[in-house]
Amino acid sequence: MEQNSIYTHKMMFQFVSLQWKSFTRSASFSTHLAMKILIGFFALYFAATFAIMGALVYPFIQNEMALDPLLTVNQFLIYGCFYWVVLRYFIQKTPVVNIAPLLLHPISKNKIVHFAMGKTLSSAFNWLGLFFTVPFSIVLVVEGHNWGGVLSWFVGVLSFVLSTNYLNLLINNNNKVGAIALSVLAVLGGLHYVDVFDITVYSGPVFQALYEHPIAASIPLILLVFLYRAAFSDYKKGMYLDGGLARQQTEAKTQDFTWLNRFGKTAVFLKNDLRLILRNKRSKSTALMSFFFLFYGLFFFTGSVAMYNGPMWFVFAGIFISGGFLFSFGQFVPSWDSAYYPLLMTQNTSYREYLNSKWALIVVATVFSWLLSIPYIYFGWDVFFFILVATVYNIGVNSYLVLWGGAYIKMPIDLTSNKKAFGDKQAFNVKTVLLSIPKLVLPVLIYFLGTLYSEQLGLALVALTGVLGLAFKNLVFTTIERIYVSQKHKTLWAYKQK
Repeated sequence: MEQNSIYTHKMMFQFVSLQWKSFTRSASFSTHLAMKILIGFFALYFAATFAIMGALVYPFIQNEMALDPLLTVNQFLIYGCFYWVVLRYFIQKTPVVNIAPLLLHPISKNKIVHFAMGKTLSSAFNWLGLFFTVPFSIVLVVEGHNWGGVLSWFVGVLSFVLSTNYLNLLINNNNKVGAIALSVLAVLGGLHYVDVFDITVYSGPVFQALYEHPIAASIPLILLVFLYRAAFSDYKKGMYLDGGLARQQTEAKTQDFTWLNRFGKTAVFLKNDLRLILRNKRSKSTALMSFFFLFYGLFFFTGSVAMYNGPMWFVFAGIFISGGFLFSFGQFVPSWDSAYYPLLMTQNTSYREYLNSKWALIVVATVFSWLLSIPYIYFGWDVFFFILVATVYNIGVNSYLVLWGGAYIKMPIDLTSNKKAFGDKQAFNVKTVLLSIPKLVLPVLIYFLGTLYSEQLGLALVALTGVLGLAFKNLVFTTIERIYVSQKHKTLWAYKQK
């Protein structure tokens, strides 16, 4: 038994060592390191924000709202759980372990899966919640609440948070479950907003029971164990070279897109992009996800969130609404072509033609998003003009920025992989969000400078910036092309990395 324990610890240490070597020896090590440092700063910011909220929410609810702080928090924890699941699904990566080579060695599948699932515990989604629950629990004890009940409440809430971690692993293996979770959150929130059904009336007593009846804390603990075992079994089931890890062979369908021939050599790349989007699950889901950006404006234009009710936030919302495809798909140019990028570089084509095709695809998708956003006129013509101005800015400025940034990302994407459990399947992650920040902040800053004189001038400056970008397209493309040429061999080397 003791020898087996020592062997297990050595094996886990070996897994950690392999993961560290994979990270440090990566072709894009410097990029990944810089990104992790930046992510660390954002994690510290949110940790501080949650800690302040945890310390101040009790006196705020008690003094300003004249309500029971613990009961009020418990009522809305159900939305916190659902929201956490949705955030994890879109942002948190599934555990990545290069398990195909490991299966050729005498290593227990159980150890591989346990290690991969254990890695997910380091996710910020697991420990950020502690920065709220720990200060809030301390305040509860200081305010005279029973410390035993507070402890059981803390353990129960923490168990629910960790349960969403393993639920996320199951969801990432089953898109139907993810769609159900998102639909449930949307329906419950909508029914609550229109005062038809308030789920907090029923969920509040459930979480309150964690405090009033300490034995109830065993229920979320049991749920945590159950979800861990379910995720473990689901992942282990697909760990076969001829099964879950094998490439699926599907019947190819011919799609000529002859109507694009009018665009000359650029048509070749446009056809490849359309085939890529239609034939591959990852690119198709990414393009589909851009459709949901259209609904982002509901947070700003309905007045449901008081802090978002202002012209500067309307610019921010407009950029998001019309730039869904730009941010989700365009962010990974040229990584979408990483599988055959070396072949592209041997063809008699120029980077200018390649970049033109990507830019044209982004522009068409951006205009199409604007057309779909026309119903926002319901909230006023001023909202319509904010989205229109943001669309012009996305076309004239942000479309160039995503192409420019793509030259430095160098993240290969395996479009043919069907590795769900441990594969890199997330098309939308923290890195994408961080790289999108300058594209969102800059137009807001331009608008703010213009509003120092008038709101109309602010809108005019944002629109003018986009128009100038279109006017100097050739000059901008020449600069971007030089960057791609200078990064060509580094990119080819990076795309060979596994």
